[in-house]
Amino acid sequence: MQATVRWDKNMAFSGETATGHLLKMDSAPEFGGMNTGPRPTELVLHAVAGCTGMDIISILKKMRLEPTSFEMDIEGERAAEHPKRFTEISLHYRFEGDLPEEKVIRAIELSKEKYCSVAHSLNAEITAFYSINGIKSERKL
Repeated sequence: MQATVRWDKNMAFSGETATGHLLKMDSAPEFGGMNTGPRPTELVLHAVAGCTGMDIISILKKMRLEPTSFEMDIEGERAAEHPKRFTEISLHYRFEGDLPEEKVIRAIELSKEKYCSVAHSLNAEITAFYSINGIKSERKL
């Protein structure tokens, strides 16, 4: 995998991914940026959610299941001192549809334990919770 990232000005950077997609990053004005794009750390959280979400949808489809809707809330806790890495990441998967709970759990566990390369690239404790049709499970995965 390869990417090119270019400094634009101030704290702004733009990149082109290996697949040809353009990406802009910037910092807040109080840190010398112009707020013209997301922070790199914001992209890390989105990458974890996108990676695990794609895994889960793929696994559910192999089980011949498809949610009518699927959303994820993701929160990250960072260390107080530099490099201020993510120490904890929490995902709440919200599913709608006719989905057996045990299959949803299995899809989440497979993504977390085996497939999500982004999550496995981080040195953070990752926890997951889920709800199906508005009923939240207190089970931590």
